[in-house]
Parts: sequence; C-alpha cells; structure tokens
Amino acid sequence: MYQKATHMCFACSPDNPIGLRLVFEDESEICRTRFVPGVEHQGWIGRIHGGILATLLDEVMAQLLYRRAETAVTAELTVRFKRAAPVGRELLVEARQVGARGRLIEVEAEARFTDGTVVATARAKFLKVPMDI
Repeated sequence: MYQKATHMCFACSPDNPIGLRLVFEDESEICRTRFVPGVEHQGWIGRIHGGILATLLDEVMAQLLYRRAETAVTAELTVRFKRAAPVGRELLVEARQVGARGRLIEVEAEARFTDGTVVATARAKFLKVPMDI
C-alpha cells in the first residue's frame, strides 16, 4: 500500500540525515547552489564520486523548473566530466533553461570551482508530468 512520504529528497531535504541538504538561489534566469563535498562523498580517495556530482547537476536543473512551478521529471541526462573534484573544495553549480518543445524542457548545468574552473557539465530533457503522480 502506498503511503504519502515525508519530504526526504536526498539532494535538497534538510530532514534527510544522509542527504546533501542543498540550498538554492535564483538570479535572473539561473538557479544556483553551492556544495562542499566531504569524505563521505568520495569515490577515489580524496575525490568526489561521479554519481554525487551527477546528482548535483540533475538537482539544480530540477530545482530551476520546480521554482518556476513546473512539475517535471528527468527524462534524459547527459553528464560530461571535465576534471576530478577534490573533497573539501567548494563547488558552484548553476542551471539555465535552453529550450522547450511540447512537454519537453531542455536545461543545461555546470559545476565549477569558485575560481571558474569547470568540473562537469550536463544537459537534460525534463518531461512535464501531472502534479498527482
């Protein structure tokens, strides 16, 4: 039997004890978050796990749409890793919408160090879905 879940999003919930607890801000057409990976986020010793980095990119793009009152889910996600990101170094992650056609919305994101060095980029297609799913 389905039970309505509490808000436990791994990426953004402040209530999820093992989550990333991301906080977002908007500036014009951009949604942004900052994240400092800890040792619990590593893959190779001292480097952030690629899945965590992909989660950061996916979540900032989803938040961009959510904050615009769009109910949409990730339909396709392409991530390009540019360089390793060390544990303890702050990442700035930003997203912007780049297109829309019918029920599909296209969004791009970028994760970079505060000095501007790009760590990873992503492009995703989000599918608009009814609110009651």
